[in-house]
Amino acid sequence: MAATAIVPVLSEAQFNIEASTVAPDITGPSVHVSLPLEDTHDDSQNFLVVSPYEEVPHLLDLRTLDTNNQLLARALVGLKCLRDDYATARYVDIFNWAEVVEDVRQLATASKRNFKEASYFIVVFRSRIPPETKYEDLGVLDKAAHAEATKSGGFLKSGLPILVLYSTDMDRYWFGSPDGEGRNLATCVWRSQEDARVGSIGEAHKRAAGATRMLYTEWRIERLKLKIKDGATAWEMTEW
Repeated sequence: MAATAIVPVLSEAQFNIEASTVAPDITGPSVHVSLPLEDTHDDSQNFLVVSPYEEVPHLLDLRTLDTNNQLLARALVGLKCLRDDYATARYVDIFNWAEVVEDVRQLATASKRNFKEASYFIVVFRSRIPPETKYEDLGVLDKAAHAEATKSGGFLKSGLPILVLYSTDMDRYWFGSPDGEGRNLATCVWRSQEDARVGSIGEAHKRAAGATRMLYTEWRIERLKLKIKDGATAWEMTEW
């Protein structure tokens, strides 16, 4: 049975990028089972690529996660952007969340594991950069912060430049490229809001946050909750 979604109608203001002069604060294709959800004593199977960075310091160690988080982390490998206007579109419409949750269900079934209802903390970073911004500068800050975040634990998925600066226990990380007006979107998935808070106190994250004023003309943080029901048979995304 495919997972069903409960998607609320969110206010227009939540998705509009607003100019700010304050550094952001984040605290306020199908996946098939081929590896067992346990320590295999084979590092190539215990570590998962969850960001654009594939070096060891950026890999997610599946042995540090419980069953629920292992299942979601594996499913999030298949997270895809579905539209070209991701910089301004409603967040729930940007990615293939229904497929991700369905992959969680299939992974749980194939591995004979039980997925128990759980909620995850999602951070969304919408931004605009001026034409003179060197994107390589953002990349340097982002990569350092991502390694720091991964080391602290709880980071399931990431995908945002500079925002990764605020991640620790992420499940997945994703970021796009600026559109013709310099607008972009980056996002990451955490086990919990507390994990995200802990991830924001490292030195690399502080340096990245400080650089926000110089590198962006506008930015906006959105905080969302992804709730996946028992057995991954349904899901919903709401404001945190």
